[in-house]
Amino acid sequence: MSFTAGDVKKLREMTGAGMMACKEALSTTAGNIEEAVDYLRKKGLAAAAKKQGRVAAEGAVVSLVNGKHAVVVEVNSETDFVSKGDDFQNFAKSVATWALENNPSDINVLKDAKATAVNELTLKCGEKIDIRRFESVELSKPGLIGGYNHSGKIGVLVMLETTANGAEVQELAKDLAMHVAAADPKFLSANDIDEDFKKREADVYAGQLKEQGKPENMIAKIVEGKLNKLAQDVCLLEQKFVKDPDTTVGKLVAATAKAAGADIKVLGFKKLNLGDGIEKKEDNLADEVAKMTGLKN
Repeated sequence: MSFTAGDVKKLREMTGAGMMACKEALSTTAGNIEEAVDYLRKKGLAAAAKKQGRVAAEGAVVSLVNGKHAVVVEVNSETDFVSKGDDFQNFAKSVATWALENNPSDINVLKDAKATAVNELTLKCGEKIDIRRFESVELSKPGLIGGYNHSGKIGVLVMLETTANGAEVQELAKDLAMHVAAADPKFLSANDIDEDFKKREADVYAGQLKEQGKPENMIAKIVEGKLNKLAQDVCLLEQKFVKDPDTTVGKLVAATAKAAGADIKVLGFKKLNLGDGIEKKEDNLADEVAKMTGLKN
């Protein structure tokens, strides 16, 4: 067997599928979690692909903007209790502030700069503290950056190129950052969707259609139709705007540009979800009590 009970549990949490279905998926894919997710999606057994981005660690994500420079930083703790404390929250903000002011070249430079503070906080709270990752952006052209923090769990930056800087453009930048947090786009525009992503989605669509009993000679055409609509789901400019589903993000940008009397171009976005890719440790209270008392569980 090339997978563990922990892998089965992780796959269940990611997909909402049953235990036996998860075991079958992992057996079929030789323990490859990503391929197992696709296998379950093809079978129609995954509750929702969006669950793949589920939070799996505690801590905070902080985004800060200062004119044409901005950062978003993830700092982790072991428990939610510590992450909600003032000491941890203040530390996370201080890390983001240092990154914004000093523009470190990579995560190791940031970790080295804050190593003493990390050790002090670790001793104070009794938990491992980790500065896990950060993104930094700086505009070289006229424009502005929209930043958004959602409950300390999601941090977003959206970069705009424009000569306008009025209230309507400021609001657009903030609204787009909020949209990215809610709608989770994967790409900026349809032209940015890579072939590997398209192929993976096409394979999933085909598997789903086969499970539904669609005629073999119709599957390719249906898949093509679904791929033509893929951009509406995964591309920022093609998505329906979360605050007004009657328009798209692209149309919103165009309308704001017209109102501002200047061109507006969305250059890109950065998003960090707290705990992405980290398997959260779960304490077993009965085991802990057994260890403390010397009794068997």
